[in-house]
Amino acid sequence: MNPRRPVLVTGLPRSGTSWAGKMLAAGGDLVYVNEPLNPQHPPGRSPGVLNATVTHRFQYICRDNEAAWLPAFADTVALRYRFLAELRRNRSPYDLARLARYGAAFTAGRLRGRRALLDDPFAVLSAGWFAERLGCRVVVLVRDPVSLAASWQRLGWTVYFHELLEQPLLLRDHPEVAETRALVGSQDRLAKVAALWRLTSAITARLADRHPGVLVVRYEDLATAPLAAFRHLYTWAGLPWSARAERRIGLACTGGPPPAAPGGFAWTGLSHTAFRPMDSRVALTPPDLPPEDARRVRALSMS
Repeated sequence: MNPRRPVLVTGLPRSGTSWAGKMLAAGGDLVYVNEPLNPQHPPGRSPGVLNATVTHRFQYICRDNEAAWLPAFADTVALRYRFLAELRRNRSPYDLARLARYGAAFTAGRLRGRRALLDDPFAVLSAGWFAERLGCRVVVLVRDPVSLAASWQRLGWTVYFHELLEQPLLLRDHPEVAETRALVGSQDRLAKVAALWRLTSAITARLADRHPGVLVVRYEDLATAPLAAFRHLYTWAGLPWSARAERRIGLACTGGPPPAAPGGFAWTGLSHTAFRPMDSRVALTPPDLPPEDARRVRALSMS
């Protein structure tokens, strides 16, 4: 295995990708890149980070449409920040501060021989392309559907299936996406998130079978025994497991205070969904959905 391979952590939003990405970056060998395929700015629509135009949530990328994506992501994983492209589009005070932070992180990381870590839930349907064409070690997180639905419900999120159905290559390669057409415009949020969970779980399992660089991991397994589970992920991704990584992951996953360690490791984010230090075992507590809703979500996810 090439020891310089970039890493992609993906899975549906609220599956723990930010947490897992931060834990993989805890050893100091990766430069953390947050959601370049998110169509919302911020964190996406940042051409300094990814100099390509994202048109859909869960953008589908394959060999037949990679002409713009391959060179753009080649820059991203090589930690080549596009300062001029960023300045042409984004010039608010917040954007300039973000440019300085990312530009410095990319430049320092490249000079120090670090690898890129992409934390991007919106890359989940393209996991195979990232593994095959960019050489990524891809970690796909799958969270229990009832817990996922409860998290989406709490945040008031819903699924817009037209963004999948408007991508012909996605429909060609994964025909089961067409089954979601019946839910376009539906106000049944639980049915929609259950259908998305079922769809993405089937697709990512198939991609993992086809691509040895794609590994599917249960969020609950990471939360139950984070030190052992992340040590395994470090080995799989070709990352050195160090005393620093073990200490920082231990502190982050038991709700302790952030460690005052060098290396620019960020423990919080501006987003209300960003990872913060926690006791990872809270992921194993019963989800806050009424029992009848939980039973319904589970049945719809498995049908």
